[in-house]
Amino acid sequence: MKRCFLAAVCCCAFALVQPAFAAGSGDDGESLKVISFNLRNGEANDGTNSWRYRCPASLLMVQEECPDIMGVQEAYDYQVLFFTENLKDYKAKGVGREDGKREGEHMSIFYNKKTVSLKKWGTFWLSETPDEPSLGWDGACRRTATWAVMKHKKSGNKFLYVNTHLDHVGKKAQKNGLALILDRIAELNTDNLPVILTGDFNVTPDDPVLDGLDSVMKSARNTALKTDSTGTYNDWGKTSQIIDYIYYSGFSSCPEFRTVTKKFGSWPFISDHYPVEAVLVF
Repeated sequence: MKRCFLAAVCCCAFALVQPAFAAGSGDDGESLKVISFNLRNGEANDGTNSWRYRCPASLLMVQEECPDIMGVQEAYDYQVLFFTENLKDYKAKGVGREDGKREGEHMSIFYNKKTVSLKKWGTFWLSETPDEPSLGWDGACRRTATWAVMKHKKSGNKFLYVNTHLDHVGKKAQKNGLALILDRIAELNTDNLPVILTGDFNVTPDDPVLDGLDSVMKSARNTALKTDSTGTYNDWGKTSQIIDYIYYSGFSSCPEFRTVTKKFGSWPFISDHYPVEAVLVF
C-alpha cells in the first residue's frame, strides 16, 4: 500500500511539470548517450529529500537528457515502475537483490525502445554463489549486476551493457565483485562486442580496487574529449566525491562526459548522487 501511495503521489506531481522530450544523442546514427544514476532508494528516511517529493525532478532529468540507455542503482520496484509508467519510450530490466524477483534494490537497465532493442539480459550476484541471491565475501549487503545485450537500431551495432553497485563497506567484496563482473563480461561477450559498465562503485578514482578494471576498460571521465572533475556523491549538498562511473571498451571514441549537476524543476537535488553521462561512438 505504501509503495502504491508513493507512486500515486509522484504521478500527480509529475502531471504538473511534464515537458517535451529532448532530442536523443544518437541522431548521427553512430553514437549512444549513456547515463548512470544512483537515484537513492525510496525507503530512506530523507525528510524533504524523500523520493515522493523529488521523483518528478528525477523524471525531468531523464526526459531532458534522453539517454539511449541508463543504469540505475538503489531502485525499489515502485521506483522502477514510476519511471516505466511515465516514460513511455522506455522499458526496464532488472530484479530485486534480496530474492531475485521484486524484493530489495534493483540495478535496473532502462533503454529507449525507439533507439535500441533488447536481445537478452540477466542478473548475477556479486558473491561466491553468483547465480542465486547471496551475500558476498565481507560485504554489508547483497550486491548484483544486471547485464543486457542490446542492438543500436540506426547503426545495427550490438553492445553489452552491465550495471552494478559495489558494496560500501567490504574492500574484499568490492575487489572480488569487480573481478567477478569482468569474468562474467568475458563469458558473456563471445562475439567481442563493445562493452559498457556503469555503476556506483563506492570508491574514489585513486582506489586500488579499480586497478584491474583500468587495465582492461577505459574510464569515460578520463578519456572523453570534453569532461569534468565534478564529484558525483553530493550527500544533499554536504560533500563531493567521485564514486559513480561509466567505463567502456570497443567503442571508437568518447566525445563527451559530464556530471549532471543542473537543477530540474524547482528541486535542488534529484538524489544524493548526481547522474553521470557519456556519449560513446561505435
